[in-house]
Formats: sequence, C-alpha cells, structure tokens
Amino acid sequence: MKTAILVDGSFYLHRHHAFFGKENSSDPVKVATDLWTHCVKHIEKNSDEYLYRIFFYDCPPIEKKLHHPLTNRPIDLSKSPTAVFRNSFHKELIKKRKVALRLGYLDDKNGRWKIKDPKIERKVISGIHSTTQLSEEDYIFHAVQKEVDMKIGLDIASLAYKKLVDRIVLIAGDSDFVPAAKFARREGIEFILDPMKKHIREDLQEHIDGLKTTLPIKQFNNRILSNS
Repeated sequence: MKTAILVDGSFYLHRHHAFFGKENSSDPVKVATDLWTHCVKHIEKNSDEYLYRIFFYDCPPIEKKLHHPLTNRPIDLSKSPTAVFRNSFHKELIKKRKVALRLGYLDDKNGRWKIKDPKIERKVISGIHSTTQLSEEDYIFHAVQKEVDMKIGLDIASLAYKKLVDRIVLIAGDSDFVPAAKFARREGIEFILDPMKKHIREDLQEHIDGLKTTLPIKQFNNRILSNS
C-alpha cells in the first residue's frame, strides 16, 4: 500500500514552534529532520505499507528592502532571521529522501507591517497599549501566501485520479482541504488528517477517514523506505 504525505509548511512550522519552543525551532537541520521523522511515523510498521513521497508546501521568504514603520530605518528582509532560516530549511528538506518541495509565493506587493503579537495588537487597537511602548522587534512584515492551498488541492486530486497512492495523510489544521478530501475519498483513497493536536471542528470529521497525529516526535526505523 502506497501512502503520500502532504504537509502545509506554514502550519507545521507554527506547531513545531508551539510544541518544542524557539530554541528547538530555529535550527533548520533539526527541524527538517523532525519533519521527516514525524511524517514517516505515519507509515505502519510490520505491514506492506510504504512511503510514496512527502510533499512540503511553503513559500520562499520575502527578500526586498523596506523601511521600518517605527524608526524608518532601512531593513533588508533577505537578511532577517526568518529569511535565513527559511532558505536554509528548504535546502535541508530537499536533501531528505522522498521529499518534494512545492513552492507558492508571498504577495509582498500587498504586504504590510503589523504587530507580531496578536495580544499586543488587540491592546493597541483598543487603546490599552500605546505604540510608543513598542520596539522594532514588535513589528513584522506580513504578506499573504499565494498558490499554496491550490497546489495542495491539485496534488491531492492528481494522486487520487491517477491512482498513484492508496492513502493520503494531510498535515494541516484548517478546512480548506475539504473539497479535495471529498474527491479523493470518492476515488477510493483513504484520507487521514494530522492536525498536530490542534483542535478541529467536529463537522470536519465527516470528510476524512481518520484523525491521527504522530507527536511527540521520536526516532523511527528507515525500513519503510526499502520497498520503493
């Protein structure tokens, strides 16, 4: 039985940070290894199941030059910790066996500076917190992902329609996958959701065949790859 594992990259990195903390989520080599291990643990031991491929969906970082809204200081986003990590992380990922990197893009033309912490942002909006109390580190340039959800949906549909796999595991946390999941199930593909212990709406249960997460991450035997 062939299994494909599809990973919403932004979601995975956010949950990895939430579980393992900033220190463990800032090393691109470790995070890439954690991701690979997390994925292959979905393959059942002592069975005929094996990994078809891991698809990781993400966006290259923004690398333009801007001026900070608080200090007007010139900022080179290509040298930001986020950009440096993301580029290194992507390079580490493509070194992993059976990992395919699927890239969308960030809509930087319509991006904007925003306060990084949502709690502080709400306090500023409500007047409880003043912007004079903020520092440069409190701001982040935010741009919306484009084409990532579309690529996930197209790959699910292609895998199902061409009968390339028997099972699809999606590591994600929202409901955007539902139309593609319904199509895959109609084509006879088993569809498993791994929300990495994030709560999902109960009504989403009817559109999947199972809910499973492999957290906490542990080392796993590479034997499952031998049947490829």
